[in-house]
Amino acid sequence: MKKITYFLICVLSLSLSCTKEDVSSNDNSSGNGNGNGSIDTSANQQATGTSANALLSDTEFNQLIIELAYVEGFSPSNTAVDNLIAFLTERTFKPNGISVVTQVIPSQENIELTVNDIIAIEDNYRTQYNSEGTIAVWAFFTNGSSANNTENGVVLGTAYRNTSFVIFEETIHGLSDGTFEPNRSVLESTVILHEIGHLLGLTNLGTALQSDHEDQDHPKHCNVETCLMYFSAETGSGIENLIGANSAPELDAQCIADLQANGGK
Repeated sequence: MKKITYFLICVLSLSLSCTKEDVSSNDNSSGNGNGNGSIDTSANQQATGTSANALLSDTEFNQLIIELAYVEGFSPSNTAVDNLIAFLTERTFKPNGISVVTQVIPSQENIELTVNDIIAIEDNYRTQYNSEGTIAVWAFFTNGSSANNTENGVVLGTAYRNTSFVIFEETIHGLSDGTFEPNRSVLESTVILHEIGHLLGLTNLGTALQSDHEDQDHPKHCNVETCLMYFSAETGSGIENLIGANSAPELDAQCIADLQANGGK
């Protein structure tokens, strides 16, 4: 099997050295043709990790809605979606429930997507925003690839705002369900849950550490090798470890303790 580093996630403020303007917006309303008119969208346009407590607890929001937007032919598997809901049910307090809405959006003309491209797509098509008692998350599954891919590595997903992440689904298709490759739903689940972990503030990205377990060589990742938030999920060895696996890695006890201290389960 070709040796290549597969980067599962890039948290923009860390891995890509982006400015704050790349992950947040000062525009307080949506007039972008997505039907929201003058709805205030600014609360969903902040930096990654800043809504960790809001997502975890029921202090402000007792319901969570996830908008899954995808290009035709690149929707996430039902198993991966079920795993996402199960993960959030297990780790967050949302007594009024967690629901999913879906929409199909056009294929991207620019096959190599920058962060600004991804933000523009979200701003054009996103329909679900925070409202009284309900917090909304946008998850975009694209046929485009990351403009940050190199000959030695590819990006599979990016958490780029406080309630937004993108999954490069076509890239995942090319790395799964083949000989000596992981099961597609397992790889999808791993990437999606890793991204959600960052939206929940892991590791030390809006959810404070309760113990010293941040990997100093790979900031904002857990130093426990078997944890979902361990950096090897971003490497070739991480992909190889998923071959033959029936499920995504789980959070270790220290990451769970961090979530519990910030209002989660």
